[in-house]
Amino acid sequence: MSSTETAVAAVPRPGDPELAELVAEVAADAARRRAAGGTEPPNRAIAAITRLRLGAVRVPTADGGPGWSVTELFGLLIDLAEADPDVPHILRVHYGFVEELYRLPRTERKSAWLPEVLAGKLIGGALTELGTHNVGDYTYDSTLTPAPGGYRLDGRKFYSTGARYGDYVRVTANAPEIGVLSAIVPVDRPGVEHIDDWDGIGQRHTSSGTTVFTDVAVAETETLPFRDPRSPDRPRQAFPQLYLHAIAAGILRSVAADAAELVRSRVRNFVFANTEEPRHDPQLLAVIGELDAAAFAAESIVLSAAAAQDLSFAAARSRGVDPDLEAESARRAAQAKIAIEEFALRAAGRVFDVGGASATRAAAGLDRHWRNLRTLFSHNPAAYKARALGDLLVNGQPLPLAGHF
Repeated sequence: MSSTETAVAAVPRPGDPELAELVAEVAADAARRRAAGGTEPPNRAIAAITRLRLGAVRVPTADGGPGWSVTELFGLLIDLAEADPDVPHILRVHYGFVEELYRLPRTERKSAWLPEVLAGKLIGGALTELGTHNVGDYTYDSTLTPAPGGYRLDGRKFYSTGARYGDYVRVTANAPEIGVLSAIVPVDRPGVEHIDDWDGIGQRHTSSGTTVFTDVAVAETETLPFRDPRSPDRPRQAFPQLYLHAIAAGILRSVAADAAELVRSRVRNFVFANTEEPRHDPQLLAVIGELDAAAFAAESIVLSAAAAQDLSFAAARSRGVDPDLEAESARRAAQAKIAIEEFALRAAGRVFDVGGASATRAAAGLDRHWRNLRTLFSHNPAAYKARALGDLLVNGQPLPLAGHF
């Protein structure tokens, strides 16, 4: 781990003007990149986030951070997602890593990473592999082979979210006679290769492609133990699941704003419409109102579910993982997913109801909202979660102890 001095300027607190300026900067850069063809990644946005050290917002004030709550973090994620949904997605693994550092038991090895977080350094992830193992069973083909002073890492990962934008990449791999370990290594270490081959229909610049590790040196101090989330005394993984729906809430804000601008800027209407000017057409205004309400509903649901995360995370930091609070936060995150997804996708399609055929032009880019939402929602299947919620309500069957809950 490199030694890095903490910057003098304080990490912003909720409501600080730097945050509004950042969001505006991210939105302007996203619009510029879309106008230029949409192939350029959001490097400027990540540089600005690094400069403000926003990866440290959840660090307590006692440790030199601003001590944001989970709910406050989710509010920022929604703002950033409205500006550019790729940007908060890039940070998803990083924020989960910070929570792990503070979860009891605290150890020297975990605490050693806090100066890096406070300095603004970002950690991407290289966890999932393409293969025959069931999703979420925490079985990996990647290996950490013992070597003098540590290990040698070999493997091929897919869905390497944020990896190419970070300073470090976190990798999970099998270690002989130990089981699964996490390794955190610099992204530019010899043997680390990121292949930008993510070709999903949405969230195109999240660095969710392949990362290859070939005989990468890993020091013993760069590893952390891995505890299977399916163990009853381990934290559930509701946070990264709800995180995706914070991004969705921000996207729905963009849907409503883009639809409003589309109606406001139109100069002609259909001959059989209610008014000459689209901006005064009651039918079109009703659609805009429905989209605005959908954005409000999604944000309200996400922030309500995030409040349950605040309780479970506070317990994990102060007295250890509380299974009841973890179960409740998992239930709220699953409810949020089921509640939001159908109306969000419908809203992303309805934007075309107020624009006519010209709204479908590629230059308008309005299809990006549906594609981004569909990609986010496909991270785990809604049908299984709906069934699990029903089984809980009818039969009292607990939600599965699995990483996707």
